[in-house]
Amino acid sequence: MSSELESLYQEIILEHSRYPRNYGRLPQPTHHAEGYNPLCGDQVHLTLQVDGEAIRDIRFEGQSCAICKASASVMTSLVKGLPLSEVEQLYEAFHALLTAEEPPTFSHIAPKYQDYLLAFGAVRNYPMRVKCATLPWHTLHAALHESHHEPVSTENL
Repeated sequence: MSSELESLYQEIILEHSRYPRNYGRLPQPTHHAEGYNPLCGDQVHLTLQVDGEAIRDIRFEGQSCAICKASASVMTSLVKGLPLSEVEQLYEAFHALLTAEEPPTFSHIAPKYQDYLLAFGAVRNYPMRVKCATLPWHTLHAALHESHHEPVSTENL
């Protein structure tokens, strides 16, 4: 990866960490879930409004490190307004980016989302941070699959 591209990706993470998008709680969510990373202390609470087969609105709140906050901000920005089938594709792509032996290609992901996902590619080089970055995505998955009775814990992932 070129240093120019790496710099762009670092800027995306810093920007979303300093000025998170969609921060707060929805007043009347249709779905919600909590996530917890005991290694880092990250806590994320997601509230969503799902309308039919799409996410109409989504917000997050909690106490978390910069990587987790940036991941939650990027995630909520990407999935707002998307059909659930596309949300599932982004979830799978993000998870594979950070956990697969070989980083995946994103040929099935719309180009407008690829830079935001790839911004977190370097996180795979820091195993302790992978759970920080993936926690919001696992929490979203739990919220959409109605498995939010217990908080999502990175210890179970």
